[in-house]
Amino acid sequence: MLLSRFPRVSLAHLPTPLEYLPRLSKHLGGPDIHVKRDDCTGLGTGGNKTRKLEFLMADALKRKATVVITQGAVQSNHARQTAAAACKLGMKCELVFEKRVGDASEIYLNSGNVFLDHLFGAGIRDVRKGSDMNAEMEKVAAELREQGETPYIIPGGGSNPIGALGYVDCALELITQANRQDLVVDHVVHATGSAGTQAGLVVGLKAMSSNIPLTGIGVNAPKPDQEAKVYKLACETAEFLGAPGIVQREDVVANCDYVGPGYGVPTDAMNEAVLLLARLEGLLFDPVYSGKGLAGMIDLVGKGYFAGAKNVVFVHTGGSAGLFAYRDRLRTD
Repeated sequence: MLLSRFPRVSLAHLPTPLEYLPRLSKHLGGPDIHVKRDDCTGLGTGGNKTRKLEFLMADALKRKATVVITQGAVQSNHARQTAAAACKLGMKCELVFEKRVGDASEIYLNSGNVFLDHLFGAGIRDVRKGSDMNAEMEKVAAELREQGETPYIIPGGGSNPIGALGYVDCALELITQANRQDLVVDHVVHATGSAGTQAGLVVGLKAMSSNIPLTGIGVNAPKPDQEAKVYKLACETAEFLGAPGIVQREDVVANCDYVGPGYGVPTDAMNEAVLLLARLEGLLFDPVYSGKGLAGMIDLVGKGYFAGAKNVVFVHTGGSAGLFAYRDRLRTD
């Protein structure tokens, strides 16, 4: 599979480390837990979206865009990384934020990722919860065209076939690292939301004939909706790569039992998981994505979901900047 056929810019520190977590593994008493450190991609404090942006920003440059537009929740990790990428490449950035979290505090609205967005000089526009975000981005694009700009719209989470290439590449990288470490990976787990990360991993693992099962821990949608979204994007990505038909419906598995009251709303299990990893391994996980994904994996270990597995890899999607936005809602003792 030749990803070199597609335009790409260098934004991430790659390969990201693949590390064994001995203290967590001992604490859980299940399989050995390893972490793929995509919190270490580097750009704007790092995170999984940087891999996607290497392909998306290259496409924007190819189309001679002067400004990129994207959308997300107020504390979007994707928005922060997009703003940083625009700075690095000499482009402007406009962010459209949906107020998805009710009763948001001033800390949530102004610190964490939002503070970094301002630091990167991004324009920010807020819209009400439930808005048609694609339509809102098109409005911004029309406004910018009237000003003489050439806009390029990036979907939420960078999740389209171009962006998903970043996680096809991650799957290839993971398999290469595992081979070099003589590590037999029995299962891969990660947080799944906008679908691009899971779709790319599914396609990459299938393309490598790895036979490694992948479980996404959902952070916003019910299981049927999440799996349908991931499967659709995985099929589109495979076709975009020139490998249609390699993904089957049963390859897409999402467990959405750990969302809690809703997207971006803390849960006790997430808080406990974030504390556990901080205290056992010195690692930071965010409240919205990686923290809930981690809480799901920990619970599944206890339920015997990985019975028979020796090595489980958790893909850390980053987002620790978001911890500061939740500092008034998270327990630290």
